[in-house]
Amino acid sequence: MKYSLFFCLVSLLFISCDPSASASDSSSAKKKDGFSKSDIIRMPVSANQPLDTTLVAKMNFEETVFDFGSVLEGRPVEHIYKFTNTGTVPLIISDAKATCGCTVPSFPKEPIPPGKGGEIKVVFNTAGKTNEQSKPVSIIANTFPSRTMITIKGFVHPNVNKK
Repeated sequence: MKYSLFFCLVSLLFISCDPSASASDSSSAKKKDGFSKSDIIRMPVSANQPLDTTLVAKMNFEETVFDFGSVLEGRPVEHIYKFTNTGTVPLIISDAKATCGCTVPSFPKEPIPPGKGGEIKVVFNTAGKTNEQSKPVSIIANTFPSRTMITIKGFVHPNVNKK
């Protein structure tokens, strides 16, 4: 039984590999905007070469920290963070996460070309949150470094009228 499972896995490995496909075919294929997939996703760090950030996307935010001031507990707070891709390849945001479920970010799913802008909307639900609040949002993209942080913060006054 063990040997038949092993032979099935090895056979599957050989069947799934296509020796006729060459690596140069996929790396030279350019999209209509002039960038290949490897140009957009490449990492600028190598153990053998110096850091090269010339072919990466760059997020330039108008602001990375938003202070909403003082609000009453239970009132949701939202803010839109505007940014521009100042890099040389399209910006692809793969994820945006907050540290808890009370803060929900939404981000563009389509690539943002160099020189163009986008928006990340962050909604903070203040229910059950009081006093000083600071909620970081981590954005993962094809930038260097790949993680960019934005923060929404302020003071939440307890709602004494809630039941």
